[in-house]
Amino acid sequence: MREEARQPDEDETARARLAHGRVLVVGAGGLGCAAAFSLAEHGVGTIGLADADRVELSNLQRQILHSGATIGWSKVDSAAAYLRRARPQLEVECHPHDVDEGNLARLFADYDFVIDATDGAAAKFLINDGAVAYDKPYSHAGVVGWSGQTTTVLPGISACYRCIFPTIPDDDDLATCQIAGVMGSVVGAIAAVQAGEAVKFLLGEPGLLTNRLLTYDALETRWRAVPLYRNPRCPACGERRSRSISTNAALESERREP
Repeated sequence: MREEARQPDEDETARARLAHGRVLVVGAGGLGCAAAFSLAEHGVGTIGLADADRVELSNLQRQILHSGATIGWSKVDSAAAYLRRARPQLEVECHPHDVDEGNLARLFADYDFVIDATDGAAAKFLINDGAVAYDKPYSHAGVVGWSGQTTTVLPGISACYRCIFPTIPDDDDLATCQIAGVMGSVVGAIAAVQAGEAVKFLLGEPGLLTNRLLTYDALETRWRAVPLYRNPRCPACGERRSRSISTNAALESERREP
């Protein structure tokens, strides 16, 4: 008879690993709220939230940690208040600003794993390039309308975001949540996968979503895993990678070290 799979919540060692785990969620909107909630429910000890935006009425349809009472609040403060009420033992670190070239190195250094829950192309490329430059594993995701996608990047081991999309597309070429809308259920489904990837990484479990782009079409109720491959000419992680903004930031950070 096959032995039942080990359940992390029944394993003291696993619980301890999660309690000592530190995950940075960049973006406290739909994806970020759902991912942070799931991380807290799994018992991750420290969650960092980075976002410069404030809560608006239009956010409440899909951003589950915010409420009418917190409209006008910083999104990270609103999300943190909910999480601390739900899990008093949880440590929530608020970063009420965007991640940029100036603070990326410091933020990434403080966490074990990063979740990209942003909704802008420039931010996604910056997070990817920073993760590659600082050897920080992270989960990429994007959701528009009825569809979503996600993959996990282990720098130097798996394909990175620029292996798929070498250059930042023009804004006119991208569908956005503001224009196409987004279904809250799709956000929740993709964010659950992202949180699961962070938990698997912290526990050292196999089967991370590397070298695969997992897509979800809610209209067709269909999941699909698309194979990915490292691009030797990738500008971020390839053999002749360019000196990206993040790489320059890394070099500047090293120069400032005493």
